[in-house]
Amino acid sequence: MLRLAASQSVTIQVRENSVPISHYLRQPQRLVYALMPQKQVEVLGSNQFRLRLRAFQFFMVQIQPVVDLQVCVNDAGHVTLQSTGCQIDGNEFINQRFELDLSGFLFPKQVKGQTQLVGKADLAIAVELPALFKFTPHSLLESSGNQLLKGVLLTIKQRLMRQLLTDYQQWGLEHRQGVTLPLGGDRLRLATSKASCDP
Repeated sequence: MLRLAASQSVTIQVRENSVPISHYLRQPQRLVYALMPQKQVEVLGSNQFRLRLRAFQFFMVQIQPVVDLQVCVNDAGHVTLQSTGCQIDGNEFINQRFELDLSGFLFPKQVKGQTQLVGKADLAIAVELPALFKFTPHSLLESSGNQLLKGVLLTIKQRLMRQLLTDYQQWGLEHRQGVTLPLGGDRLRLATSKASCDP
């Protein structure tokens, strides 16, 4: 069994508008769309999403992960993300021998009167590879796999840093105007709707 892991941290300087960013963070669907293009997201519930991650090549094996993600937020806008399931499209052998755990958090923080968003994501994979890999050194598989996971998280991080603040400013403007926006095929009333995961 090959076990791989990677982490990415992020700090984003926020210029707050008249609506605090903690309110924006209570909109799980908008946050998920900041992480991933809408066409790769299926909304399963108010805080449940199915993400089709970009396919990647690991040596000779093509892997297309589809991850179910739960997004929870508390009153302070502290967001936690946790994968609840995963499948690999197009490769049943790997699908039956693949485990994925994705977790993360994001929260607003005041530093010297300025607002920052602080976050971290952890991605871990365990996979049993086909027999053709048995002659490949385990250390090579591990180092290559870890670098691959770092690349996956880095892509998500770069999109988050690019998209989140743009969408937050747009959301704040439309919130002040009291309009309803189309988002991902649904129409969202611009109000604070906390997606908590309390039992």
